[in-house]
Amino acid sequence: MRLRSDESAEISRQKVEKTMKKYFAELVGTFFLVFFGVGTAVITGGVPGLVGIIGIALAFGLGLVAAAYGIGPISGCHINPAVSIGAWMAGRMKIMDLIGYWVGQFIGATLGAWVVYLIASGVSGGYSIATSGLGQNGFGAGYQGGYNLHSAIAYEFVATMLFVIVILGSTQKAAPSGFAGLVIGLTLVAIHLLGIHITGTSVNPARSFGPAVFVGGQAIQQLWVFLLIPTLGGVAAGLLFRLRALAAD
Repeated sequence: MRLRSDESAEISRQKVEKTMKKYFAELVGTFFLVFFGVGTAVITGGVPGLVGIIGIALAFGLGLVAAAYGIGPISGCHINPAVSIGAWMAGRMKIMDLIGYWVGQFIGATLGAWVVYLIASGVSGGYSIATSGLGQNGFGAGYQGGYNLHSAIAYEFVATMLFVIVILGSTQKAAPSGFAGLVIGLTLVAIHLLGIHITGTSVNPARSFGPAVFVGGQAIQQLWVFLLIPTLGGVAAGLLFRLRALAAD
C-alpha cells in the first residue's frame, strides 16, 4: 500500500511539473513574439532605409515560427490568448489550462515589452516613450492611417478569426504534420502587411497589453478593443470547429 501511495504521489508531481512547464513555455514563446516583433517596430521600423512595414510583418511572422519550433512540442505554442480561447471553444483544452496559458502569455508579453524598452532606452540622445511609443496598437486620428474605431473593430475581429481558423485547421489530426508552424507564421506576416496601417495589428491581446502597460495614456484607454475584439474573433473561429463546420471528417 505504501508503494502505491508513493507511486501515486510521484505521478501527481510529474503531472504538475508537466502542466507548469506548458505555462512557462507559453510565457517564453510570447516573449519571443513581442521581443522580435515589437522590438523590430520600435528599434528599426521607423528608421528610413531599414525594415519598414514589410520588415516588421516578417519579424512578427518569423518570431512566431521560431517560437513554434522552440516550444511547440511542449505547449502547442499558442502564445496568444485569442488562440487559446479558440482552442478551448473547439474542445481542445481544459478551462484550467486556458487560464494558465493566459497568465503565461500576458506575463511573457509584458516582459518582452520591458526588454524592448530597456534596449531602446540605451540609444544615443535617449528614448522618449511618450514621443516614440513602444509599438503599441491603436486607432483614430494621429495613429498610423487614422482609421476609426469601427475599422479597428472590423479588422481585428475578422483578422483574428481567420488567423485562428488557420491555426486550428493546420493543427488538426488530418492536416499534414510538420508544417503548421511555418504556415501559421506566414499567415501572421500577411495579417500584419494588411493591418499595420490600420491598428498596428494586434490579433493578440497579450501582444497589445505588454506595450500598453509602459506607454499608458491613449494606449491604455484604447486597450479594451485589443483585449475584447481579438478574443471574440478567437471564440468565433473555435465555434466553427466545435460545430464541425471546418473540422476535417
